[in-house]
Amino acid sequence: MTFDNLGRTPVLRELVAKANTHRKAEEQVIASLPPALAPGTRFVCCLEGELTLSAESAGKASQIRFRQHEIMEKLRENELFRFVWKLKVKVAPPRFNEKPPAKKMPLSKENAQLLREEAGHTKDKKLREVLEKLASHVRD
Repeated sequence: MTFDNLGRTPVLRELVAKANTHRKAEEQVIASLPPALAPGTRFVCCLEGELTLSAESAGKASQIRFRQHEIMEKLRENELFRFVWKLKVKVAPPRFNEKPPAKKMPLSKENAQLLREEAGHTKDKKLREVLEKLASHVRD
């Protein structure tokens, strides 16, 4: 399936048209938001005069609700949103948080010595072996 074949499949063509309409509406809504609130805010839908947005955090959602009259006034200048009378904001946190990989701290000589001492006082042979092995991972 390529974009050249879109004209032959009416269902797909309709979906692409709806997606383009949604994208254009979202651009207009985001442009009407104060610049500090635009990043992380998405347009969800506008049905029967009720505009629904999603924000990435509860704090941002509260700020949008606080400034809703200003936002709706600016939106009503646009023909598409002329009859908007209510604004709903939902919180939708980002799906994935990319965390940096855990940084392993090297074992200090002092901690290695403490592990060796503890291994010397331990009666359990297997535990002693594990503690001694841990102590051998000292940084140079």
